[in-house]
Amino acid sequence: MLNRLLPLFILSTLGLSACKEAPAPATQVPAPIVQGRQLRFPAGHPQLALLTLSAAAPAKAMTVELPAKLVWNEERTQRIYPAFAGRVMAIRADVGQTVQPGTLLAQLASPDFGQAQSETARAEADARLTQKALQRQRELFEAGIVARKELEQTEAEAERAGAEAERARARTRLYGSTGGVNQQLALSAGIGGVVVERNLNPGQEVRPDLAGPGVPALFVVTDPSTLWIQIDARESEVGTVRPGATFALTIAALAGQTFEGRVINAADFIDPQTRTIKIRALVANPQRLLKAEMLATARFERHFDSGVVVPASAVLLHGSGHSVFVQTRPGEFEPRAVELSYLGPKEVVVASGLQAGEQVVSDNALLLARQFRLAQNEAKAPAESATGATKTEAPSKASDTGAAQK
Repeated sequence: MLNRLLPLFILSTLGLSACKEAPAPATQVPAPIVQGRQLRFPAGHPQLALLTLSAAAPAKAMTVELPAKLVWNEERTQRIYPAFAGRVMAIRADVGQTVQPGTLLAQLASPDFGQAQSETARAEADARLTQKALQRQRELFEAGIVARKELEQTEAEAERAGAEAERARARTRLYGSTGGVNQQLALSAGIGGVVVERNLNPGQEVRPDLAGPGVPALFVVTDPSTLWIQIDARESEVGTVRPGATFALTIAALAGQTFEGRVINAADFIDPQTRTIKIRALVANPQRLLKAEMLATARFERHFDSGVVVPASAVLLHGSGHSVFVQTRPGEFEPRAVELSYLGPKEVVVASGLQAGEQVVSDNALLLARQFRLAQNEAKAPAESATGATKTEAPSKASDTGAAQK
């Protein structure tokens, strides 16, 4: 019984298998091909949806954005360091306080300054002594007791002593001492402004040999009504950021507000580390909204008489040259070498090689360049295979001829 049912089971299984439909073969999209210097895509190719086109526009005016930083106006800033070693005894000014020239900021007890005061006192005593000696010599000379030579020598000594006394007085007067030896060193403001930094505490020991670059000053007094702007300009912006040029200054922390800056100085060399030119500008700050060390953006207007503008993402670099992909017809693209007159972070100005109105690939241009190379390699492969086959057939025919001659 089992032997009779087995053939029926096999036949029914084969019949069910035959009734199932075979899966449809997957549709393959034809690859783009290269014809001459053009890359042609078939209609509906999925990669076409990844390419964004932008029209080249005539270059007229462009906004150039450069990074900037606000710093104190050094022409109106004083950094105060100690001239003598000493200990802080009293602090008379603090951050935010408005001061005038000569305002006392701090008082130090300084033995070194006391020694300078002592030298002043000795010099004044010597000057008084030489003046008395000079008076006696004049009386003796008039009486005919001493020679003129001795009188002249005494006069020279009196002049030297007087000059030394004046020098010593000027030195101590510079640091707030008017007379006597009290070892009190005064730190005073030399300009009017606002105290913006204070880097000392009561009882702190200070030394003049610790002053210099990289060491914070004891006090920083500045006039914040104007600030300097430090701008790092690219080499291509040399003609735009000339002294006297004005620009718009925007700060992220002060959204919606624009300030006007003016270039006052431009370096004559390029920084070898950053390959930028250091620019110094000035901005008015009457309401003191701007603060030192703020990061800002300087926007310059640059005008062009010729050329076209395209997105920077459309330009490809090949060695030392540049190129773009231009759409000649829908689905057809060709690489074209161009020369740039301005290269910015967002837009570039093409001086030659491109006309206004032509469509360039602005997004995924690198993807298109890779596809162009692949299509070129595929086009070269059959030609190389045919050339290799021809070279192979030639030796075989020669060998057949040799065999026949034998």
